[in-house]
Amino acid sequence: MAAGGCLLLLLLPSLVTASHSPPGCKIRITSKGLDLVKQEGLRFVEQELQNITVSDLHGSEGQFQYNISQVKVTDLQLAFSDLSFQPQQHLVFNISNASISLRFRRQLLYWFFYDIGSINASADGVHIYTVLQLAKDEAGRLKISNMTCNASIARMHAGFSGTLRKVYEFLSTFIVTGMRFLLSQQICPSLEHASLVLLNSLLDTVPVRNYVDEHIGIDYSLLRDPSITTDTLELDFKGMFFPRVREDQELENHAVEPVIKETERMVYVAFSEYFFDSAMHSYFQAGVLTIELQGEKVPKDLEVLLRATFFGTIFMLSPSVDAPLRLVLQVSAPPRCTIKPSGTSVSVSAFLNISLVPPDRPPVQLSSMAMETKLSAKVFLQGKALRVQLDLRRYGWGPTRAWGGSPPHPTHNCFLLCRFRIYSKQSALESLALFSLQAPLKTLLQLTIMPIINERTKKGVQIPLPEGMDFTREVVTNHAGFLTVGADLHFSKGLREVIEKYRPVPTAAAYSSSQPAEPSLDPSSL
Repeated sequence: MAAGGCLLLLLLPSLVTASHSPPGCKIRITSKGLDLVKQEGLRFVEQELQNITVSDLHGSEGQFQYNISQVKVTDLQLAFSDLSFQPQQHLVFNISNASISLRFRRQLLYWFFYDIGSINASADGVHIYTVLQLAKDEAGRLKISNMTCNASIARMHAGFSGTLRKVYEFLSTFIVTGMRFLLSQQICPSLEHASLVLLNSLLDTVPVRNYVDEHIGIDYSLLRDPSITTDTLELDFKGMFFPRVREDQELENHAVEPVIKETERMVYVAFSEYFFDSAMHSYFQAGVLTIELQGEKVPKDLEVLLRATFFGTIFMLSPSVDAPLRLVLQVSAPPRCTIKPSGTSVSVSAFLNISLVPPDRPPVQLSSMAMETKLSAKVFLQGKALRVQLDLRRYGWGPTRAWGGSPPHPTHNCFLLCRFRIYSKQSALESLALFSLQAPLKTLLQLTIMPIINERTKKGVQIPLPEGMDFTREVVTNHAGFLTVGADLHFSKGLREVIEKYRPVPTAAAYSSSQPAEPSLDPSSL
């Protein structure tokens, strides 16, 4: 028994770690963001309640036979409403003292008197209390998993017209009571369908696992159910990129977990170093971190300098002296991202191979250099796309000890001393000659290579928000190990517009059956 207890204690830390994997991306929605959602949600609720279908009311009372049909909502007044967070997983939507105006068709048969007309009614003191439970589904998508609803109508009034108006007023208590019951019974089913079907179809537009480009994809699946306090809602996303050639690949997350403390803006999105590391690791696994320049693509000034540097080797290759140069820059290990309050950088290790490419002959390698550097990374939002722009100007390349050479002079001005190794067997003096290539190679990278890399990442990656919801007034803030994007929200599309876009097209049979039946004008049918 004691041994079993010790074993459990040893396994407990690993079990805790497994049950709480750190997110690569975290989103916090504040009460200010919820207020905006409430405004758009209230319009959506009004539209749903206007489409309430109330069953026909028919029957008899003594010699009276009646039929109430074609009930339609003509007006809604939802002046008092509130949407709030309720710990741990709920949203509460409360409507109080609302009013609903109705118009419906009446038919009445009393002995030999037959009357037909319309009735205008109003339901006052309408109270609707709904609680939405949020959870992640099996695919890791945010869903409304359950809903509880309570609706009541305090009073209802009806106005009558027609030849038997006095008779209807006499029977108004009976008719109005029936209509109030039928209407109150339809409010919650309508809102339940709106929540569990229509709003969940809106949440289906949030990207969970999709492709970023032809090389990599992104996994935005939720790691756990949302965490809700009285002021915020937080969502922990996996935030892991994957190579499309190996979609089942998992990269273990050892980065610092983002911690969002701010509440001033409507929404905050945090990204850890793991988020960016997994992107670069996926590009590396996809084998696309290689750039080749040959012939006219090599800058003329650099070509002249390279031919001068390797003049002895090239001269010995006669008659291939005039063969075009080829430069191949290949990343040798997955780049790593470092986020500090002072800025964001990316560490890269690469090989630069310089060759002559004689026509109809195998390439002749002139030099192979192992290089390391830090790139400055600017992270920003464009629409809902997170973009990263790399730059060399804040950091510099620098040689450490070249193979067969000596350390760099202490006056070399570079933020990071990088290895600069040479594998050429043509000349032992080559390592000393390569010091003169430092500035031209940096210029090559900045003016030629970096634009190519930034063009490839220009599209960026979409942040997991529903369609029709966009960011405004974004501010990026760096922290130790992660960065946050604080922003406000606005709806570029209404909820109804997005839902109708993805609503399944009803069949002809379903459409015809959903239309209210035209009441019969034949008294014998009553």
